[in-house]
Amino acid sequence: MNKDHSDLIELKNLGSATVNILHAVGINSHEDLKKTGPVEVYLRIKKRNIHVSKVMLYALQGALLDTHWNNLKPELKQQLLDEAEGTTVENH
Repeated sequence: MNKDHSDLIELKNLGSATVNILHAVGINSHEDLKKTGPVEVYLRIKKRNIHVSKVMLYALQGALLDTHWNNLKPELKQQLLDEAEGTTVENH
């Protein structure tokens, strides 16, 4: 069932540019995204020095929940941010 690019491209919030970024950090399928989790994927992207905003983090979570990122509850968005910031080393 691994249809390469189309597996991820069919998920909500993920366009072709995002899918290309995901491939660059080793996420090649919905299953990869699910196993790795949105926070770890977001951190991998940041470690590659690819400019990414918190919307990417929300979009990844939304893709897993099959919902538009803007419909995520504020509490969930904050939890994702807290996890991401708690795992990263201050880089400014």
